[in-house]
Amino acid sequence: MSGLAAAEKWNVSRETIDLLKEYEALVKKWNPRINLVSKSNLENLWDRHIVDSLQVVRSAELPDRWVDLGSGGGFPGLVAAIVAKEENPDCHVTLVESDQRKGAFLRTVIRECGLSASVISQRIEKVDPLSAQVLSARALADLSLLFEFAEQHLGAGGICLFPKGATWKKEVESAREKWSFDVDPITSFTNPEAVILKVRGVARV
Repeated sequence: MSGLAAAEKWNVSRETIDLLKEYEALVKKWNPRINLVSKSNLENLWDRHIVDSLQVVRSAELPDRWVDLGSGGGFPGLVAAIVAKEENPDCHVTLVESDQRKGAFLRTVIRECGLSASVISQRIEKVDPLSAQVLSARALADLSLLFEFAEQHLGAGGICLFPKGATWKKEVESAREKWSFDVDPITSFTNPEAVILKVRGVARV
């Protein structure tokens, strides 16, 4: 999907698309040094990562406090910050990424794109509670572990957005052994077997 097609599909402005392209260029510049995404996905970065992140962002209203765990190359956290720059300037995105080199990359994008975001370069479990209104994590851990992180970092009434692959139903069933939660699976635009799990009311059984 081209930038223009993405703008039409996900209802973002030309200015936002330009920022996403600037971000894309920075990923491609840094990737040979710190491997932000796999080489096979680098040429398909827009479809595989940016559009995939846009649909996560569009799965909830942009809050004032968005927290992205295990941010890596910034998907979907930096995409949320880029969209929020125009649509909700009060939204601050906190990116938690323990890898110092990836943290340096994230800070570079934040600075060069002028985003309202910050990076915490610590392990997730060591970070003080962040009281997220929206908590996201992409390709980080299974659902049960993600709920442990949510217990620590999700604020009261907050929403989790967790993209998951074809085995998502098994993860949900397994998580229900220890956790109570409400889940709305949103079918992925980029992969019909995948979903974005929109989760509320996470509590231990």
